[in-house]
Amino acid sequence: MTTSTTTKTMRQSTLETMGLGTVLDMFRSGKLPVLTEDLVDRVFGPADDRGSMVISGANGIVGAGKTMQFASRLIDFGVRIVALDFPGSPDGLGKQYPGLVRAFGKDGAAKIMGNVVQLTYDGKSLPSELGQLNPRFLLEAIPEILSIKREHYETFRAAFPDIAIRSVTSGFPSSELGVGISHPAFPHEINKIFEVVEDEPSDITRLMWALGLIPLEVSDDWAFVLDVLFCGITNAAVQYHQASNMPYWKIDKFVRRLAGPNPFRAHDAIGAKGANFLTWSCLHHLGEQYGDLFSPARQMLSHKDTGRDWYPPNHFRPMVDWKLDAEAEEEFNTWILGPLYQMTSLMVAEKRSHFAQLNVIGEMCAQFRKGTLALMRAAGADGVRKTVERYHQLFPAAADSAWHPEILEQIDSPEWQQLYVNAECDGETGVITLGRESYNYDIDAELNRAIDWLKEVGVTSVILTGDFHLTTQLVGADTSEFYPAIEDEAAGTRVSNDWSRTARRLADEFETSVGVVTGKRCLGGMLELMLHCDYLIGADETRFGFPEVTLPVIPGMEGCHWPIRKTKGEGRTKVLQMLLGGRPISAADGVGWLLDASGSVEYVLQTAWSIATGGDHGITRRTIETGAIKDLPTEVPGIKPGSGATEEARRAIRACVDASCAVKLSKAVDVQSKHSGGFMITETCRRGIVGSDYTKTMKI
Repeated sequence: MTTSTTTKTMRQSTLETMGLGTVLDMFRSGKLPVLTEDLVDRVFGPADDRGSMVISGANGIVGAGKTMQFASRLIDFGVRIVALDFPGSPDGLGKQYPGLVRAFGKDGAAKIMGNVVQLTYDGKSLPSELGQLNPRFLLEAIPEILSIKREHYETFRAAFPDIAIRSVTSGFPSSELGVGISHPAFPHEINKIFEVVEDEPSDITRLMWALGLIPLEVSDDWAFVLDVLFCGITNAAVQYHQASNMPYWKIDKFVRRLAGPNPFRAHDAIGAKGANFLTWSCLHHLGEQYGDLFSPARQMLSHKDTGRDWYPPNHFRPMVDWKLDAEAEEEFNTWILGPLYQMTSLMVAEKRSHFAQLNVIGEMCAQFRKGTLALMRAAGADGVRKTVERYHQLFPAAADSAWHPEILEQIDSPEWQQLYVNAECDGETGVITLGRESYNYDIDAELNRAIDWLKEVGVTSVILTGDFHLTTQLVGADTSEFYPAIEDEAAGTRVSNDWSRTARRLADEFETSVGVVTGKRCLGGMLELMLHCDYLIGADETRFGFPEVTLPVIPGMEGCHWPIRKTKGEGRTKVLQMLLGGRPISAADGVGWLLDASGSVEYVLQTAWSIATGGDHGITRRTIETGAIKDLPTEVPGIKPGSGATEEARRAIRACVDASCAVKLSKAVDVQSKHSGGFMITETCRRGIVGSDYTKTMKI
């Protein structure tokens, strides 16, 4: 636990790594710690002397994606984007246009593209037009050749001595480059995460945060965090191929079932020629630095030299039906998890990043279902040691480098135990923050520990919210947690029951609880969780919805009766429209029956704090109906007919609504849990998104 004169926290907020204070500070002050307009002025100059942002290598896959990402966010602040590349380079920017149209419409896309100035240069001297655009910030995305990068920076510094420079490099440390790092995650058009290396949190990093991106401060070590994990799991999979001769595409299926990612497919999707080189380059330098744990496997070198895809033509794949018995599967798991655990031990020992950030990079960037710290926590210290020891028996060369079992002594620390959920308080009022976009059993356990901690220190009022950093949206339940329920009705009932009883603690164990949502959207299970608070407040731009009917599943955290019990009359019809139609609503449209208030982010912060601290907020607390409800609307207007599966899901959801509302609140958890678990084993659910993902992931 860390403690200041006014705030106690379970562990450090990730916002503090950027010098932005705690979430509790934000609510107390009633405003965000920085304003986008002020940061734009600091980075690009005042409005009457506004400079531009240059992205070099702008036609490459990274440069083009980042050009569109920054162009769409900076256009309203008068910042021109200069896209710089060699003449004759493939038109990577043009490929981004259809995506812009889908996101912003034709007019919006044209406006954004119109704010991008495309210039070419010879690599040695800069175009004369660049000076007229007053460049203040260079984001470098040129090829991963150290000497070329250094020359590139010198060229810019000679022309523009005060320009700020960041590299998107996949592996070179800042100490080698001589500039700061802003390493973005793939896919570059939509992934908001940047690994940031700098001496102190800068205005550039804070501006990225203010623009809705997710900068994560990491240490200045080779390959940062993402590429250690992604390149590492790729190398582990290649090593297993060399030991077993199992085809790469089949290995991908087992890796996906075990951990989540498809490393070989990802290389082919990105573009094998470039991706193979980058992975080899990272592993090569990591191997030189840390030893054979990272040294590129023989086939990695071959694929780097040839640039060929890992997957064969589709028609070859079904011909190889390779299964694993229990002993062989344990060996496979050891080949994959052993090096991942060992690599993570190195990053923890080096203090590469805040534990929550190190963990989330694996999930949001490398596509692990659970980050490696969460995996290690679930395995336990002894389980991790045994797995790494077995790996060293299979691959003895790794035993002599980069293994730090001493870090396992930290596994019971708050930093490791609270990877996703943090709690802060000032003695009477607490704030619980969610640092994961989807709800799972890890969140559930951590939320219970956070509630316990707040009660132990005497907190009587609580605010539940996202963490204003790692969660730019709350998308609902992690549907991979439903996989066991596809085969086992009891497993589905248990998920629904367990999570619902956790949510009820927000309603039952504090004098006042306030749910606060300021991100892009709040859906499904996350909305059900927030609705258990006495009050729910949302920012104007936030969308709320129950998409379960489209998956299809039955809402399992009391969504079929709790919001109905908190409203009356027309409000109940509107809740049913959301449940049966699956269409989201704006925060403002939900006030009075789903939400209690909406407004600007500042209004939300101030109002939530006023409610939690007993101030004069003027909002009436809605009560929940604890008895059976006998006047449910029988007809729900505005529901358009859907497919057969949608209609079956609607009937199942309506049946759950009727049954869980027909009993007292004290019995409703068990009723709705049985309906939710019972639906998951149906053919309708199996044919839907959750069932299809389960089959694709678990049935090899």
